[in-house]
Amino acid sequence: MPARRGLALLAAALLAVPPAPGAARAGEPLPFRDPALPLQARIDDLVGRLTLPEKLSLLHQYQPAVPRLGLAVFKTGTEALHGVAWSNDHDAGGAKVDATATVFPQAVGLASSWDPELLRRVGAAVGDEARGLHAQDPTVWGLNLWAPVVNLLRDPRWGRNEEGYSEDPLLSGTIATAYGRGLQGDDPRHLKTAPTLKHYAAYNNETRRDQTSSDVPQRVLNEYDRTPFRIPLQAGAATGVMASYNLINGRPATVDPDLATLVRGWSDQRLFNITDAWAPTNLTGSQGYFATQAEADAAVVAAGLDSFTVDNIDGEPTVAALRQALDRGLLTERQVDTAVGDALSIRFRLGEFDPDGGPYADIPPSVVDSPEHRRLARQAAAESMVLLKNSGNALPLRPGGSVAVVGPLADTLHTDWYGGQLPYRVTALDGIGGRAAATYSGGADRIALRDVATGRYVSAADPQAVAATATTADAAAQFDSVDWGDGVSTLRNAATGRYLGYDGGPFVTRDDAPTGWYVQQQFKVEKQPDGTVVLHYAGYETQESWFGANTYVTVGADGRLALGAATAAGAARFTREVLVDGVAAAAAAARGKQAAVVVVGTDPFVAGREAHDRTGLSLGARQQALIEAVRAANPHTVVVLQSGYPEAITWAQRHVPGIVWTTHAGAETGNALADVLFGDVDPAGRLTQTWYRSVADLPADLTRYDIVKTRQTYQYSAARPLYPFGHGLSYTSFAYRDLRVAGDRVSVTVTNTGRRAGAEVVQLYTHQRASRDVTAAKQLRAFRKVSLRPGRSTTVTFRLTPRDLARWDVTRQRWVTETSVYDILVGSSSLDIRQRATRAVRGETIPARDLSVPTRAETFDDYSGVRLLDESKTSGTVVGATAAGDWVAFRDAALRGGRTLTVRAAGAGTVQVRVGSPTGPLLGTATVGDTGGIHAYVETRAPLSAVSGRRDVCLVLSPGLRVASFSIR
Repeated sequence: MPARRGLALLAAALLAVPPAPGAARAGEPLPFRDPALPLQARIDDLVGRLTLPEKLSLLHQYQPAVPRLGLAVFKTGTEALHGVAWSNDHDAGGAKVDATATVFPQAVGLASSWDPELLRRVGAAVGDEARGLHAQDPTVWGLNLWAPVVNLLRDPRWGRNEEGYSEDPLLSGTIATAYGRGLQGDDPRHLKTAPTLKHYAAYNNETRRDQTSSDVPQRVLNEYDRTPFRIPLQAGAATGVMASYNLINGRPATVDPDLATLVRGWSDQRLFNITDAWAPTNLTGSQGYFATQAEADAAVVAAGLDSFTVDNIDGEPTVAALRQALDRGLLTERQVDTAVGDALSIRFRLGEFDPDGGPYADIPPSVVDSPEHRRLARQAAAESMVLLKNSGNALPLRPGGSVAVVGPLADTLHTDWYGGQLPYRVTALDGIGGRAAATYSGGADRIALRDVATGRYVSAADPQAVAATATTADAAAQFDSVDWGDGVSTLRNAATGRYLGYDGGPFVTRDDAPTGWYVQQQFKVEKQPDGTVVLHYAGYETQESWFGANTYVTVGADGRLALGAATAAGAARFTREVLVDGVAAAAAAARGKQAAVVVVGTDPFVAGREAHDRTGLSLGARQQALIEAVRAANPHTVVVLQSGYPEAITWAQRHVPGIVWTTHAGAETGNALADVLFGDVDPAGRLTQTWYRSVADLPADLTRYDIVKTRQTYQYSAARPLYPFGHGLSYTSFAYRDLRVAGDRVSVTVTNTGRRAGAEVVQLYTHQRASRDVTAAKQLRAFRKVSLRPGRSTTVTFRLTPRDLARWDVTRQRWVTETSVYDILVGSSSLDIRQRATRAVRGETIPARDLSVPTRAETFDDYSGVRLLDESKTSGTVVGATAAGDWVAFRDAALRGGRTLTVRAAGAGTVQVRVGSPTGPLLGTATVGDTGGIHAYVETRAPLSAVSGRRDVCLVLSPGLRVASFSIR
């Protein structure tokens, strides 16, 4: 649009805004519905027509209709992590409604393709299906999509590992950008859908997630946790972020000031930021951060969030709290107007207020689960699979032979909390059975549980009241037991095919699969010294209102099972009678076959999921025994590991010739798996996170977020991994040669040296040889997936500038590229480096610290024991001690004989200044009297012994003190 015409239209629009909220004059077109006007003018016109109650109502997740202006209901939050999954039903009080739609591989699987163009196509398909469902019912299927999840997979024990992309920020940000672009479409002014990045930020643990604080030093926060959000926002591939549940450095993420400042600065578009579900009430509930909801909600808006995800479809509590905040002067109408404008901005970009609904308005419901999307799902599932091991050409298999397909995942497909309903199912058995003569064995132990006290068997003869009443182990008293890891098993009744679960009262066999928010079908069958077993209920969200502290099963006088004991000592004793040894049966099925495929892994609803972390990395013990027995029965054994998590499969890596990993990959899993196993598709997936050999290679505390200090991820870990970041094999081989570094260009020639076509992921890493600080052993800087026919070569060229090598300088709190020699490392994984070169970069030398000026305590170089805490409820980070002797260190400080320590601190306690180390010479001690509160800061001065020269300075703090800044002059 010509600039002069744009200015004229803007002026006309502003003149058209009535002096008070209300409708335009009869017959007058409303400027906000004119797509020729600039977006900001349209937003301002509409906001200006709204009454204050109408504005407040639009800040809730269910934005009600405004009939007098022709505004329809608008709902936020359709889940679309790897396909349109579910939404909340406007008419059913916010009940979850699952979509039957194309289900693509779980997010960590999609990222394992290392193929941004594939992710863009998947995102485009998901966006189309969201539009198709929206066309059916816009009150249920909204176009504000809550995806993708870009939280980094720092620790594989995280219960939501399957939802993220990678432990690497560049890879995660790149994949998120591709998926987001697909969701949004390619129209320059309009959105197909409006993707929301989840969850800002430093969120990687589930246990007590709304109460734990992620302590993230400045370097890690900037270089690591913020990066995967910044990349897609700077690329214009997302329309906002969702705040996470956790606290960040002592302040709830729901009121993180980044949301109004840094995050919005990453995008050249207006962002629509939202809370996570019920997070606003956590501020006054579990977090106890504010005394009233009015204070909390005002802080949420002030922090930069525009929508309250709370109270399902009932916006009245939010409106009431915001009204109180306005009346108390905690919030201004101008702040409300800004948030409302943010909320409306995506509705304009979605075309809602255009006369024709925008360019995506005519996408029909027929796109949902279309043949084209089924083909794409199969391709995505195949390209996401990773060949972990292939010894002696165990793979590909020969079509037409005899294959035993065994294991608990061999003939079933699982969905997850953020996956949609599968429109059909092609299992591993189905896919393999289409290529070879397949024999099946599920590998589950079929057991009966006999109550020692009564001699009766636990029976599901009455599925609504499971009881130990059967005199014989008939079908109703038989259960198929599968061990899913962390000691947790499921028990599926042989007569009904339904799972034993707890329903807040009776035990029932009601559900076709473990599912729901409260996953109640989980048990630990615990052996006792006398050879009996007890049943320990391990269902998620064991609510005290149901059974208090009792989590062990007892048997009543009527035989009914109940949760009646707090420990195994008071639990009912059962004999565990094995009617069918599933491991032995599977081994028998595998014996004599040309090959055996063992399909093992996880159930996404069991032993690790949202609100629950894993405790270990191992497969269930019986699944491990299954692998070992089948391998002993058939030397040509292939393990297919289906899991959203890395698994410590050390025995299989040593003894099994072929191993393939896939996530829960959707309805086409079986076809895609057969494509890979029989060689129709060359395995081209690569791991996006480190697979550790043991949980012992990880820090004991999952909530420690400083990857530099804990030495986590491929960047800092010193552990020898089972499989490194970037690992993945092919059915062909590739050679690398002629690495050249010329200015900002890095090029390498890659040749397919094998006998078949294949794809290679060429990975570029760097290592900084000299630095003021500890730097990564390697850091991914670029990657490219290339497909080559046998004997063909291609030259892969990357752009690598000095700016790309920048890192965070804590001493000056800004980005810096240091003068150094940088190793340029190119290869097929973080440990399989094929070509090396160096590049000398003339950048900056970080000067010695000047502690004579106020220095933020949070900018330390090293520490022990301290916590990072909130300076105030609105901004700032300080350092606090939790135990005597906690300290922070400031390296390479230029001391100039200063004799006075000035400390700005809150609380009460002492600050010792020592040089060299925390136990080095004491220069002096400042004693801070009680300041009157944890957010009440005062300056305290103390004399010091004069020291000059470049020295390390340590502050040793006493418990209960919060230090914001200090200086030595």
